[in-house]
Amino acid sequence: MLELPEVVVIAKQINDTLKGKRITSAIANQSPHKFAWYTGDPRDYNKRLSGKTIGTAAAFGGNFEIGADDMVLLISAGMRYHAEGDKLPKKHQLLIRFDDSTAFSVSVQMWGGIFCFKKGEKGGLQDYHLAKVKPSPLSDQFDRAYFNSLFDDETGKLSAKAFLATEQRIPGFGNGILQDILWTAKIHPKRKMSELSGKEITAMYNALKSVLKKMAMQGGRDTEYDLFGRPGGYRTVLSKNTVGKGCPVCHTKIVKEAYMGGSIYYCKKCQKI
Repeated sequence: MLELPEVVVIAKQINDTLKGKRITSAIANQSPHKFAWYTGDPRDYNKRLSGKTIGTAAAFGGNFEIGADDMVLLISAGMRYHAEGDKLPKKHQLLIRFDDSTAFSVSVQMWGGIFCFKKGEKGGLQDYHLAKVKPSPLSDQFDRAYFNSLFDDETGKLSAKAFLATEQRIPGFGNGILQDILWTAKIHPKRKMSELSGKEITAMYNALKSVLKKMAMQGGRDTEYDLFGRPGGYRTVLSKNTVGKGCPVCHTKIVKEAYMGGSIYYCKKCQKI
């Protein structure tokens, strides 16, 4: 799933590639998906968007906010750009064509939102609205004082994974980017927050800031794809690509385990529980 680093990268690519293009048609929900959500009737998207010009895109958590004159496209799913002459996908949840014979498509994998609403109206899911009022961990506003403010009376009962990647404490932060951050901080995903020392909390914060910055600067993770279908340049230490391989520090085999409805990856030696 796309998370904050990839959304930041793709938002910039949208601004560099799609901004200023005029929409000639929009097809929504051609391939129905149980967990793809729309604003009202997706059949109305063509009427809402035809003739509009793509404006500025911005990243808010796991969402792309794309202006189109008086409309907003809010997308939380993978996007692909199609140059003139490219073969367009047969299956998609949104396909937008432009007057220069280029296009982009959106394909929902597990779940995703494709919302279209007028500027000034409230649209999208709760994580989008939270991301608009909370500082991005890639910004200077997300400093140590702000990180400390995320702690409350219940924090100690949570595991490191639950604290960082649930309840939208940090919008755009999910299970994927969690793995390398905790490995860098030498914290097991199942460790209770109450067990962590002050030094380990500092290591968690520093890893969160440094690893996210590296992921974004290197074009996202190598497990995800950008607007042009290229994998990111950040080589994940812990992911589906590295399970069973040796830890780059101690060479212990990387372990995959089911936890909290998803998978965690860790090094038994570097991340002791």
